[in-house]
Amino acid sequence: MDETQLIDAIPSEDPLALFGEWFALARKSEPNDPEAVALATATPEAAPSVRMVLLKDWGPEGFVIYTNGHSRKGGELHANPQASMLFHWKSLRRQIRIEGRIHEVPAAMADAYFASRGRDSQIGAHASDQSAPLGSRGEFLARIAKTGARYLVGSVPRPPHWTGFCLVPHAIEFWMDRPFRLHERRRFVRSETQSWTSTLLYP
Repeated sequence: MDETQLIDAIPSEDPLALFGEWFALARKSEPNDPEAVALATATPEAAPSVRMVLLKDWGPEGFVIYTNGHSRKGGELHANPQASMLFHWKSLRRQIRIEGRIHEVPAAMADAYFASRGRDSQIGAHASDQSAPLGSRGEFLARIAKTGARYLVGSVPRPPHWTGFCLVPHAIEFWMDRPFRLHERRRFVRSETQSWTSTLLYP
């Protein structure tokens, strides 16, 4: 066996610093949307659902996404405030799983991010009843036109139901490809004292 296979490639220190390193690499190598992440939620009855979203902010406090709070994912995050995320970067042949509790971001933070969006995206957030049944595409476009006319001049305010959610991680798992499917996995778990411990896992 190649001796490099015996060396741990995933360091055992700070998982947030490691996330930052991998994320920076993905932004350089991934051809489309390195911020794309699968977000898994569940109802109070534990019925799961998953969809792709875009990570908009991250740091020691957690990982932030924005959405319509009345959507399916918004409703599930409110009703069962725990979730998991999965980043998969094909260009790096690496992935990161993150699990934790959810809390809604402060209104001022949601306001600031909404103000940074393009005007068409802001109008779309007002016009769309995300996840609700839609009669036709034309109906949706008509609502966008009507909403655009309403906010023809001046700034577009953030809809009260449009908000951000922060996943505060209690576990982060890193996976990287290795030859012959002898992949490497390291899982970090945060204790009640906020310190991290890690262990390698069989691939």
